[in-house]
Amino acid sequence: MSNLEREAAPAVCGGRGFVVAEPVRELLSPRRVPLGESSEVRRLLPNLGRRMIGAWCFVDHYGPDDIADEPGMQVPPHPHMGLQTVSWLHEGEVLHRDSTGSLQTIRPRELGLMTSGRAISHSEESPRPHARFLHGAQLWVALPDSHRHTEPRFEHHAGLPVVTAPGLTATVILGALDGATSPGTAYTPIVGADLALTRGADVTLPLEPDFEYAVLSMSGEAHVDGVPVLPGSMLYLGCGRSELPLRAESDAGLMLLGGEPFEEELVMFWNWIGRSQEEIEQARRDWTEGTRFGEVKGYEGDPLPAPSLPATPLKARGRVR
Repeated sequence: MSNLEREAAPAVCGGRGFVVAEPVRELLSPRRVPLGESSEVRRLLPNLGRRMIGAWCFVDHYGPDDIADEPGMQVPPHPHMGLQTVSWLHEGEVLHRDSTGSLQTIRPRELGLMTSGRAISHSEESPRPHARFLHGAQLWVALPDSHRHTEPRFEHHAGLPVVTAPGLTATVILGALDGATSPGTAYTPIVGADLALTRGADVTLPLEPDFEYAVLSMSGEAHVDGVPVLPGSMLYLGCGRSELPLRAESDAGLMLLGGEPFEEELVMFWNWIGRSQEEIEQARRDWTEGTRFGEVKGYEGDPLPAPSLPATPLKARGRVR
């Protein structure tokens, strides 16, 4: 998914200097952002108070939206570099096309994982016809310097490992959880998991003390380490935890996001992650001139134009608050 804001602003992220090295309970509120003509997303990362969670650097939650009489998701071709996109659905379908020739319909609890590497472009749209409701999350993972120039690729995994406990079904989206490992390619120590809780569930999830974590609420009423987390909000948990108590007041859906704190300093502008102003400027020229990012074939519509660069210089920095 693209950042569709026409007045894009640079985000400074990365570096261990601003990682909370102990357990905390920091509730993050979303910023509402339009997505195309008929949809809106709740943006949790980057956030004014928190830029990254491990290598996770972008989190949008959308829906559930009734799109029975609407076009639904319509995101024209747009470029990416230096990151992975993770498409995750609870309801509906998304048709993915990209410049490597991939064409794939992603359905609920199937992993759509696109590694942009040095350069890729893609589009996302609700199929025609499509299901009545659309509900999901779109996330980005920053690639470390050693892998950010890799060849672009797309992976689709319909079958993912599951961890269960009384009242809990945890689907491992990326990385590893409680001994179960996702087939999705990961380039840093990371975890992403979908947590389905039944009403009355009271469970404890094992964690890695060296990771920092957050929990995104997708639906229902749940308490995370004693804190009520409403749908569309996210609780940042810091580091130093070996377990996480969860309690469900109703059937609930959560996403656990975590990873080893990301050491590198980044520049994130529009749909690109780089390390310098020059890299972002070059990416913008390449997209505008139609080189490097390839062509998305089959999408009915024009690609997204790149926003103008800000007047102030872009600088790679560590995490800021």
